[in-house]
Amino acid sequence: MRADLIIVGAGMVGSALALALRQQGLECLLVDGGSLQAEPFDAASAYEPRVSALSMASQRILERLGAWPGVLARRSCPYRDMYVWDGSGTGNIHFSAASVHADTLGHIVENRVVQDALLERLHDSDVALLATARLERLRHSGDEWLLTLADGRELRTPLVVAADGANSAVRRLAGCETREWDYLHHAIVTSVRCAAAHQATAWQRFTDDGPLAFLPLGERNGEHWCSIVWSTTPEEASELMALSDEAFCSALGQAFEHRLGEVLQADRRLCIPLRQRHAKRYVEPGLALIGDAAHTIHPLAGQGVNLGFLDAAVLAEVLGQAAGRGERLADERVLSRYERRRMPHNLAMMAAMEGFQRLFQSDSLTLRLLRNTGLGLVDGLDEAKALFVRQALGLSGDLPELARAR
Repeated sequence: MRADLIIVGAGMVGSALALALRQQGLECLLVDGGSLQAEPFDAASAYEPRVSALSMASQRILERLGAWPGVLARRSCPYRDMYVWDGSGTGNIHFSAASVHADTLGHIVENRVVQDALLERLHDSDVALLATARLERLRHSGDEWLLTLADGRELRTPLVVAADGANSAVRRLAGCETREWDYLHHAIVTSVRCAAAHQATAWQRFTDDGPLAFLPLGERNGEHWCSIVWSTTPEEASELMALSDEAFCSALGQAFEHRLGEVLQADRRLCIPLRQRHAKRYVEPGLALIGDAAHTIHPLAGQGVNLGFLDAAVLAEVLGQAAGRGERLADERVLSRYERRRMPHNLAMMAAMEGFQRLFQSDSLTLRLLRNTGLGLVDGLDEAKALFVRQALGLSGDLPELARAR
């Protein structure tokens, strides 16, 4: 089978790219090892442990791809405020959507909800899909890539886009080099029921061992639920994972200073090793990396999927413009336009999150004093906080057309 462009990976970012390319009038084949079928949604079902904090830019992209109604029809929770404090001191800071005359800072949405909404749109469109197709081998032959699947099928294309996640098979098989390091932390993720309402606020406490976030979830049976991301040392993570649900809820409540009252219930827990990774190049002739295949970031601010959606929107825009000029889409000079637009933004976000993480992990008394003083000072600077809010909304910098206000 031959296709003009093959996207490997039909997760949130790969699916968004396929829809964006279709809007540009470009045909592609979307290949994934899964079933590519949306699961029936039950509003009373347990929350998915993995969630994303979708920015306004991501919301606009999903709206223009026709997937946002599918998200809203399932389950999501807008949040208007963010409250951050230092558990080892007195510093704190509060961010509000109202500071930039916005209704929300974003939406907390389960990843499966976003994925299923995108899959519905894919099936409504005429994007070519190839399910249960796990990539086994990849090699360059002339001006084309030859992709061999686990079942022996072969695909040919001049342009491959890797959207197959942090452990990308395409990136590995193509020999793309990365810079990566281990944070020496694990993140425990789950959903918890609290005694008090979350107040449409994202809460984050920095502990001596790592940040703990409580992210607001939509109501389930009239109860108050939050998604938590608890970053800590591997040793403590192992101990926390071994606790009974009751003991875990007690430890979690103490670590969170009971800001939302007692933690009454916890769903299934996942423990994820944290590793930062960034490809040295996003492109080479006939190949582009997007989303987690190109970069992974600390979950500190929930920005990972937002960066990926912007990658997809920019790449689709670059390829659409190149097609309009009659250029060869697999040409490295074409693909480099995507890299030049996205790599500086992604690196800046990764550096900011890395710096923030290191600042709060430091045991230095001097740094502790500075960060507590600094948090208090910045909290009193409305314009500085508004700048941060605009960054969090994803509405600054070189935005693709799909993410711009209209």
